[in-house]
Amino acid sequence: MTDITSDTSILAERPLALVTGASRGLGFALAAALGAAGWHVLAVARTVGGLEELDDRITQAGGSATLAPLDVTDDGAMDHLAKQIAARWGGLGLWVHAAIHAPPLSPAGHLDMKDMDKALKVNLRATATLIPLIEPLLRAKGGTALFLDDPRAGEKFFGAYGATKGAQMALARSWQTETERTGPRILIAAPRPTATATRARFFPGEDRAALADIHEEAARLLSLLGP
Repeated sequence: MTDITSDTSILAERPLALVTGASRGLGFALAAALGAAGWHVLAVARTVGGLEELDDRITQAGGSATLAPLDVTDDGAMDHLAKQIAARWGGLGLWVHAAIHAPPLSPAGHLDMKDMDKALKVNLRATATLIPLIEPLLRAKGGTALFLDDPRAGEKFFGAYGATKGAQMALARSWQTETERTGPRILIAAPRPTATATRARFFPGEDRAALADIHEEAARLLSLLGP
């Protein structure tokens, strides 16, 4: 494990990838795949145990990681993180935004406002905070941002998640259109269903054996980045 305030000579020959939401699910799998592929992974999440597990996996594959146990909804922490990246590494080659809050399924007429507020804070507001902070870091290195689509808007019982995830993707698509000529490159991909804890909450009776392998799906998504 490399601390964010420690020496960064390890990055001399490795591009830097920031993964927000890296401690579990597809974010974990993408971060692990990036580490194995030669990227230095700056992994952000609140769950320290998940980050340490990720670090072990990356290290065993011969890669390197810097762990940042931070909350993406903490504006001050995200501003400090961006400044640290700029000061120590000069920019970013890649940002994978996998941080998400998936509130329990509920009819629209019975939404829990605490769950709704958290979904808005994580899924939309944090994304809106991060984009302006990360855009200059990506431009400095000719980098790419990758967003993970999950179109649930309008499906029954997906009101809170569908609305806030849909809003996140609308923001990402606006950014994509705005930067088409100037950069940075913005990619939006729809992952195939995988056996994550979030999906298990949404579809508890689903046959998980029929779902895509999460590490194979991570490799497929990263192949979209090109060489």
